Amino acid sequence: MTMNERMTQDPEPRGTVAAGAVAAWDGVEDSALRTPRHTPPAAIEILDRAVAGDRIEAPEALLLMRETALIDLGIAADLVRRRIHPDSVVTYIVDRNINYTNVCVVRCSFCAFYRDPGHPEGYLHSKESLFAKIEETLSLGGTGVLMQGGHHPDLSIDWYEDLLRSIRERFPSLHIHAFSPPEIDHVAKVSRLSIEEVLRRLQSAGLNSIPGGGGEILSDEVRRRISPLKTLSAGWLEVMETAHRIGLPTTATMMFGHVESYADRVTHMDRIRSLQDRSLARGARGFTAFISWTYKAENTALGGREVSSADYLRTQALSRIFLDNIPNIQSSWVTQGKEIGQVALKFGANDMGSTMIEENVVRAAGAYGCTTRTEIERLIRDAGYVPHQRDTLYNLVT
Repeated sequence: MTMNERMTQDPEPRGTVAAGAVAAWDGVEDSALRTPRHTPPAAIEILDRAVAGDRIEAPEALLLMRETALIDLGIAADLVRRRIHPDSVVTYIVDRNINYTNVCVVRCSFCAFYRDPGHPEGYLHSKESLFAKIEETLSLGGTGVLMQGGHHPDLSIDWYEDLLRSIRERFPSLHIHAFSPPEIDHVAKVSRLSIEEVLRRLQSAGLNSIPGGGGEILSDEVRRRISPLKTLSAGWLEVMETAHRIGLPTTATMMFGHVESYADRVTHMDRIRSLQDRSLARGARGFTAFISWTYKAENTALGGREVSSADYLRTQALSRIFLDNIPNIQSSWVTQGKEIGQVALKFGANDMGSTMIEENVVRAAGAYGCTTRTEIERLIRDAGYVPHQRDTLYNLVT
């Protein structure tokens, strides 16, 4: 059976399809992996340059997205990944997504999680409830929490500072990775403060880093269609650039597969890469990782069809090839399932993401994803890699 046949055959029982693909893939020399398979010569030339370490530009990335055979794009992404991460380690993190409130005033059409102010299902967790979630996370070997919520109309900077100080006092070693750029922008508006002042005050109160949520697609035409009340592209980028400047590392994300085009996805990646260039030039750490995931349509106002796993793998592979200044690419097994999460490790990802002790946002839209340290390590081993726990900033945990 050829490698292409292995990659395209019907799914096998859990844990076997990825292992079969890995065995075929790893048995081929690097030079042979670059043999063309129905990919135009212009695209092969671009892939060869990217594998060698040259930067490709946005028009070239769009050509790859549109015209390259999926297997060729995946092979190139894997070769780039091998160059950046030559060892066989795949990392993961033990943490949970804590959503401190689901009350939100921006009403994104793609979101099934939010509730309007006054809705009977709306909530705002108490400190005691949050403390209990953190204590459970630490008891399971976790090192931090990712904390995000809705755009609550009544929460000003004082509430967030008090929450962070309370958590920091009780859990001094906990890494607090919290508050997406749209949340930061919302707090600034509610509190009538600048973005920088809000970030500095949150940092002083105990914030360690910022997640890339709310990025969706950094094209204002798309953002106005799916979330007309939410922070636009410039606002999202301003929060991230300011965070980098004052010493707060962040992640970058992309939620795709709704109304955007391939060109919009490339535009998003290009804006992320350009900001990272500026941050690195200033000596900042900037974006530690890029995480892309697919839109889930269940229970949303936007509705529509969901994109295929092949489209997901194509997009993730391109992100590894194009984002040459971001060290880590995370597999999105939560929205794609654990088997595709394994295959994604051969399409440029070097990180399996979180065990997801708790997750509420995509779960509300029909994607249920939680696992254990034992299972996520098995998934990584079955894919042919060595699992290793990390913390939020990608430091290995011993």
